[in-house]
Amino acid sequence: MNDMDFPSEDKPKKRKISLSLVWIVSLAVLSAVFAFASVPGVIAQVRDGNQITSGQAENTQTNRRYATILQQVFDFIQRNHVEEVDSRVIFEGAMTGIFEALGDPYSAFLPESEMRGMNDTTQGTFGGVGLFISQSTRRGGDRHPYVEVASPIEGTPGWRAGINPGDLIVEIDGETTSGLTMEEVLSRLRGPPNTDVGLLIRRGERLEFPVTLTRAIIEVPTARHAMIGDIGYLSLLSFTPMTANRAAEALAYFRTNNYRGVILDLRNNYGGLLNAAIDVSSLFLDGGTVVSTRSRIPAENQTFATRRSAVVGQDIPVIVLINRGSASASEIVAGALKDRGRALLVGETSFGKGSVQQVYPLGNVGFRLTTARYFTPGNAYIDGIGIPPDVPVSFPDFANADVDRLNRLINDNRIPDFVAGNNDPTPAQIDAFSRAIGAEYGLDVALIVRLVRNERNRTTIAPVYDLEYDVQLQEAVNIIRGGNFRALLNSARSIQVLQEEMRMQAEGEPAVS
Repeated sequence: MNDMDFPSEDKPKKRKISLSLVWIVSLAVLSAVFAFASVPGVIAQVRDGNQITSGQAENTQTNRRYATILQQVFDFIQRNHVEEVDSRVIFEGAMTGIFEALGDPYSAFLPESEMRGMNDTTQGTFGGVGLFISQSTRRGGDRHPYVEVASPIEGTPGWRAGINPGDLIVEIDGETTSGLTMEEVLSRLRGPPNTDVGLLIRRGERLEFPVTLTRAIIEVPTARHAMIGDIGYLSLLSFTPMTANRAAEALAYFRTNNYRGVILDLRNNYGGLLNAAIDVSSLFLDGGTVVSTRSRIPAENQTFATRRSAVVGQDIPVIVLINRGSASASEIVAGALKDRGRALLVGETSFGKGSVQQVYPLGNVGFRLTTARYFTPGNAYIDGIGIPPDVPVSFPDFANADVDRLNRLINDNRIPDFVAGNNDPTPAQIDAFSRAIGAEYGLDVALIVRLVRNERNRTTIAPVYDLEYDVQLQEAVNIIRGGNFRALLNSARSIQVLQEEMRMQAEGEPAVS
C-alpha cells in the first residue's frame, strides 16, 4: 500500500489493509526483521544476484549488535524498573523513537488507532453515521467539553437526521462525551452497519434533542462537482480507491451539460493513494508517463503511465487550482497535467511533498516508511519546493501590523455573532457588515468578508463553490471564458524553470525573462 499522507480515520473491526500497486509485505519477513532473538550466524545471503560484500557483512554485524542491545535494554527495564511496565508501552515508545530518529516527517510508527485510520482511507469506506467531528471551543479559545459536528456527509444517516455543522454531541448512548478523547468518540459513533446509536444533540445555547441513528457504510468523501455555466467544476478532497470513479462520474455529468472547459480544484487536498492519482491523471491524458519513483532499492525505481484512454477531449481547456494545502498525490496529478502540457495551474505554490510512503502492518499496529522519491514527467523534484502556478493568484491576507486588531476582532466574537443572528445573510448584508467592521477595527474589508464566509460555511452545508468571493476560481473561469487559455498554455514555463525563478526571487537574484 502506498501512502501519500492519509487522514486519521477509524474502521470496522478486523478489516484487512489492502496493499496497492505491486508492493506486497510479508508478515513472515517482518517477523524476521523485528525478531531480535535467534539471529542466524551465517551471512551467506544473496542480494540482486550478487554475494554480499565485506562492507555489507560488517553493516549486518553492526545491525545485529544494536538489535541485541535493544533486546537487552528491553529485558533490563522489565526486570529492574521501580514499577512494573507494560511491554506494549515500551515497544510503542521504542518504535516511536526509532522513526523519529530518521529525521523524516513522513516515516512514523502507527499505533492501533492510526492503523485503523489508514484502513478507512485505503478501503474508502467504513461503518458509521457520516459526521465529521472536531474539538469544539468556547469563546476566548478555551476547549469545550463536548465535540462539535464540523460537517455531515451528504446522504448519510447524520445528514438525513438533520444534524447541522456547529451542533454539539453531548451524549452517545447515554454516556456524556465530556472528557472523552476524539478517538473514544469516534469508536462509539462507528460500528457495524444496521446497528443503532443514540445521540443527544445541543444546538445553540439551550436547545437539546435526542437523535437515534442507524449506522451505514460511509464512503470517505472524495469529490464534489457542479457546473459553473458551461464550465465543469470538479473538486477532489482526497485520493481514495473511490476517487477516480467519482471523478469519471463528474466528467460524464459535464459532458451531458455540454461543457466547454474543466476546472480541477486540488486546493487543500492533502493527498492519498498513488494508484488513485494515476487513475485520475489518466482521465485527462492520452497515454504516457504520469510519475516516476526513484529509490536506493531497485524494485522501487518505476515509471507509472496512464491506464486508460482520456475521457476529456484534447480540445477541452483544463485548469488546475492549487495552493499551499495541495500535497503529495494532488501534486502528482498537477505535475503530470502541467508537464504533459495538458493543464494550466492557477493559485499558489503547492506544499512540496515529493516522497512515497508504504505502510507495513505489524498485527494491530504498523509503521509508515518513506521508500522512494517521485519525479514529474518533466523530471522535476518538488520535495520542500512545491509546484509554482503558471498564473499566481492569492487571497488577501492580513499584514503583521493587523495581528493585534485581528485578535481583538476574534476575541470579541463579532463575526460568529453576526452569522448566528442572520440566517443565510445576503451578499449585501455581508458586504455592509464587513465594511462596518473593517472601519471599526482598521482591517481590510476583503479579509473580513472571507472570515464571514468561512464562519458561515462552518455552520451550514458549504456550497460546492463560491464564485463571488473565490478569487482563484474567478481567475480560472475568466481564463477559460476569455479565450486566452491556449496562449497561456503555450507560453507556460516548465516546473523546473518556475522552481528556479522562485528560488532566485527568494534569494534576491535578478530573474531572466
